Amino acid sequence: MPAWPEYGAFPINLELEAALLPRACKQLPKSTGLYSDRELARVRITVSGLKFEARLEAERAPKTCARFAAMLPLKARLIQARWSGEAGWIPFGELALELGYENATSYPAPGQLLLYPGGLSETEILFPYGPTVFASKMGQLAGNHFATIEDGADQLAALGKLVLWEGAQDITFEAV
Repeated sequence: MPAWPEYGAFPINLELEAALLPRACKQLPKSTGLYSDRELARVRITVSGLKFEARLEAERAPKTCARFAAMLPLKARLIQARWSGEAGWIPFGELALELGYENATSYPAPGQLLLYPGGLSETEILFPYGPTVFASKMGQLAGNHFATIEDGADQLAALGKLVLWEGAQDITFEAV
């Protein structure tokens, strides 16, 4: 297994991003007005032995869901958040998603996943497992609520214990 890169050292492949965006737009629900040949409504999330299933918030955050869908399948590392309370996060460094705010919040409930498109802090996914106020060393942030855990929410406390006490964990997101 390759070593985890240094904080913020994530290479950006703009050609790959450009190639993936059309695929994501095809997966948007028809209600967004963008081309769609199928609806991507749910994702399966695996962290160590824990399994979750989340509903994408495509009506409230269509662009964010499209960008996230373009990243699937996504394999990364989930680490304990430093500033946000009871949450894990997946840092993406300077990855440019070219997203604005949609369905944004600073106070996600446990299981409400946020995608922060960058700006004051680096691009990231926040995975709250308990009380959370989304923040960075720059202060309070707002992230786009793009997915909600529906199956496996009873395992969020176990996820928190795992990430907090055992360190970084492999995490996988897959389309259902």
